[in-house]
Amino acid sequence: MSKTALIWGVTGGIGSALAKLLISEGWQVAGTARNEIQARRIVPLAFEVDVSNSTSVREGVAAMAQEIGGVDWWVFAIGDILSKPVSEMDESEWQRILNANLNGVFYAIHESQALLSDHAPIYIVGAVSERMRLPGLAAYAAAKAGVEALADVLRKELRRTVVVVRPGAVNTEFWKKVPFRLPANALKPDELAQKMYSAYQNNYKELFLD
Repeated sequence: MSKTALIWGVTGGIGSALAKLLISEGWQVAGTARNEIQARRIVPLAFEVDVSNSTSVREGVAAMAQEIGGVDWWVFAIGDILSKPVSEMDESEWQRILNANLNGVFYAIHESQALLSDHAPIYIVGAVSERMRLPGLAAYAAAKAGVEALADVLRKELRRTVVVVRPGAVNTEFWKKVPFRLPANALKPDELAQKMYSAYQNNYKELFLD
């Protein structure tokens, strides 16, 4: 019987790469995106969800419960970034970045943990947050640091594996939003997907990729 993965953010660079890899390995993959039509181009089990909205997440999970059984691997691959000094940032911009990178994780796991099979690990795509503490990245750095704290607590509360994936850099659309040069050693999304899958197969507890 094939395993089932739930990928939040299946149309992003990392989410789509992981979905395609798992499908090629015989997995059943369910995925969320803001646009269901785009998501269905990647996975047949697609759900339109806005993770910044708790009601949207709740309704999406209710729909998932009708379509899939237990989830064997839960992956949050949604994120957003903004480069702007705190003095110039407005409240909606700050909130947008926290919603995408931190609040969305809470909404998603809060609503969907009942779908998880007994030993399903939770993977959250994070960042090496200490390196993100740069001018203009206050919201992003704060959100990713918050993910680390949230993951620590979830491990104790849920008593299951919670992995924060910390890639040094990944060649995705993110880099068009910040005034930084893409590092020469940046991973391709499919390379990161393969490393994540290997970590899942080997039951890793941490995944730090420099």
